[in-house]
Amino acid sequence: MERRDLLKMIAAATGMAMVGSAYAYDFAQNVKWQDTNFKQDDIHFLNELAEVIMPRTNTPGAKDAKVGESMAIMVNDCYEAEQIANFKNGIKTIEALAQSNYGLPFVKLSKDNRHELVSSVNEKAQQEVKRNQTMGENEQDKRSYEYHYFIMMKQLVLFCFFNSAEGATKVLRHVAIPGRYDGDMPYKKGDRAWYR
Repeated sequence: MERRDLLKMIAAATGMAMVGSAYAYDFAQNVKWQDTNFKQDDIHFLNELAEVIMPRTNTPGAKDAKVGESMAIMVNDCYEAEQIANFKNGIKTIEALAQSNYGLPFVKLSKDNRHELVSSVNEKAQQEVKRNQTMGENEQDKRSYEYHYFIMMKQLVLFCFFNSAEGATKVLRHVAIPGRYDGDMPYKKGDRAWYR
């Protein structure tokens, strides 16, 4: 799967274009999450949240791919200050909901409670996106439409998972070098040296 196809799939799955997608092509694999302004607890939270969104089945899940680390790097390197603040407030919002609804931090909730909480947050996010899509341009709250924290989280889980070794090789069919090598291609003077 090409990145362009992946970005289209993410947009279709989440109802809007991927936040930071203009920068996503330059995502550096050698950057460490420790170089970001995220803490170990944030990474643990993101991995657990991601596992609810993309759980392990007969193939690896998001936590197996350690998407929390990739998500932190993407947010830190590819998002604008307002988007970063909104993303981090989203972590706090989900934690507050876990505490108020269940009396525990998100990472200590049971699998069923996590799923129930994430489903509720996702439903509210989708309703907000739909509400803003039906409004006229002048009426839209552009910030909440474009940067809803849970939509950003979901997009990043999908993007980071399918760009990880686990997602690319154990879930998708991975072709390291697409196409085939033909060392004896016909060439006439004036032909292009490559095919499109």
